[in-house]
Amino acid sequence: MTETIAQNIEAVAAFAPVWGFVIIFVLMAIESSFIPFPSEVVMIPAGFLAFRGELTTGHPILDMIFALLAGTSGSIVGAYVNYYLGLKLGRPFLHKYGKYFFLKEEALDRAEEIFREHGDITTFVCRLIPAIRQIISIPAGLAKMNFKRFTFFTILGAGIWGLILLLIGFSFGMATGDMTYPEMVNKGKALIHDNYIWILLALALLVVGYILLHKKIMGNGKKGA
Repeated sequence: MTETIAQNIEAVAAFAPVWGFVIIFVLMAIESSFIPFPSEVVMIPAGFLAFRGELTTGHPILDMIFALLAGTSGSIVGAYVNYYLGLKLGRPFLHKYGKYFFLKEEALDRAEEIFREHGDITTFVCRLIPAIRQIISIPAGLAKMNFKRFTFFTILGAGIWGLILLLIGFSFGMATGDMTYPEMVNKGKALIHDNYIWILLALALLVVGYILLHKKIMGNGKKGA
């Protein structure tokens, strides 16, 4: 599926100078919802176009900033859709009719199991894990996770993931100007795969840092009380 979409991304890129950030927002909202759509075909080319000054502002750094904001905002909207599917429709409905929303029962059960075992932090961690990052918002809704915490963790995870993809595309622009969009996406995916252990290590450090900071803040709050 990724290659099929990547082959058509050049036609979409023709509208980037005018509608670039809107396109990024819409496609990332789709990617973050229950519709199977790879974020790599959106954010990697966006970083590449930003380097070449072919997004809306024409300034590489500004285009990177606005592309990140647009991509993260779209991801939040898509995540909200999944959150409210879980919150309002419930488990029985999703198990029975989820297949019509591209939601496999096995994937839903796995996402819910991960959320049940590790709690709210999974809405951040799983945003950087392929295949699970789109649907992790559903068990958050099923569990009636605090909406502000859900939003915070989603912004953090989606922002980091989007930045990684943008930087990959930006680096491709620095390295070469002769690369087709399918080549760019496939090379970017291979780069992520080859360095995924480092991404996970950095992620683990962030989680540990958050836990320690959270304990310290809670400890100071108890002392103050």
